[in-house]
Amino acid sequence: MEKTLAKLGKFNKVIAISLPVVLSIFLVRMQSLAHQELSLPECRVKKWNIPVSLTVEKQKSPLIQRLPITCCQGDTSCFDELVYGEIPDKKALLSAIARSLQYLQTANAAAAYQNYPVAQIRRDRVLKSLKRFRELLLTTNSARELHQAIEREFVLYQSVGKDSKGSVLFTAYYEPLYAASRVPTPEYRYPVYRLPPDFNSWPKPHPTREELEGADGLQAAKGKLRGLELFWFRDRLEPYLAQIEGSARLQLPDGTQTTIGYAGHTAYNYKSIGRELVNDGKLPLEGITLPIILDYFQKHPQELNIYIPRDRSFVFFQENHGEPAQGSINVPLTAERSIATDKSLMPPGALALIRTSIPFANPTGKMEERIVSRYVLDQDTGGAIKGAGRVDYFLGTGKLAGDRAGVTVSNGQLFYLLLKSKN
Repeated sequence: MEKTLAKLGKFNKVIAISLPVVLSIFLVRMQSLAHQELSLPECRVKKWNIPVSLTVEKQKSPLIQRLPITCCQGDTSCFDELVYGEIPDKKALLSAIARSLQYLQTANAAAAYQNYPVAQIRRDRVLKSLKRFRELLLTTNSARELHQAIEREFVLYQSVGKDSKGSVLFTAYYEPLYAASRVPTPEYRYPVYRLPPDFNSWPKPHPTREELEGADGLQAAKGKLRGLELFWFRDRLEPYLAQIEGSARLQLPDGTQTTIGYAGHTAYNYKSIGRELVNDGKLPLEGITLPIILDYFQKHPQELNIYIPRDRSFVFFQENHGEPAQGSINVPLTAERSIATDKSLMPPGALALIRTSIPFANPTGKMEERIVSRYVLDQDTGGAIKGAGRVDYFLGTGKLAGDRAGVTVSNGQLFYLLLKSKN
């Protein structure tokens, strides 16, 4: 679910290979918006970076153990205040925890941790840590109290990031809501497709996107995808965006809703159409975001038939009948509490703490960035989420989530929380 156009390389599932695909995937690159000032420079940057004394380990592991970070005086962004806010988010966090606990007791989890590259991070320790965190969450009464308990009982394993100092690039993804039809009509013409029943026997290289559906997205009935149409969309771009995000919620003409999710993908790496626009001089590199890309294609819809075929990868779907979007570990994702990472490096289902800048809509609808800390569960992956320096943050379903995801791109830090070994 990378689930980004830089990332929409996240094929959320695409790679479970999963749902996070951030619309951020459209993002080629965007400089972070101005970060809010904190009390001291050490609180803004240095305090959260990997200490120099530990960086000698950087070649040995994607994660480096360190003690929890003591919050600076007056730095409320150090705490996950959303858990205990005016509209408490504790229930959502507990739900995400329950889903990870469910996963961690499966045979799939046992297999995933059998060859995990960090010896100290074992499935039983991840499971025990998550259960203890749940106890603390249920018995503490403030974000500060919870943080202090974590300082006493837990250690952190920090991602080395993209620079071996802990800097991680954050993008975001969401579950879009589109109008769609179960049957083709003059209005609904552009399909998404079921996984072909003989897909595992397709010879490689697989057919490209253009070979499967044509440059205009309307020619699939002439080839391998004939009869596999699942739903039809009104807009050429919408089924493509659904492929990038790895899932979608659909509003049908009779007023009912359903959902589709990732079922498989062809053996090609995602190619960002945002970057292609930049390479062709159609858009400037600096400041490019998904809304800017969408605006370009709204003004030049005929160019969709040029740029979409450049992405040779292709994603297949299944109908999930209203079930929420799922991550690569096959549990439902939770808005603001699920992340996607590179599962060859990061522990699936584990409890993490992220610290980064996230956009929020103010009362006028304008996006404003705030530095936040969030306890999250690592429940997804994505095609564009590669390496220790990438995280995709799931923001939920619908337009507001999409508006926020489209402008989420900033540097931050990623930590995994595990009980001290004596516990």
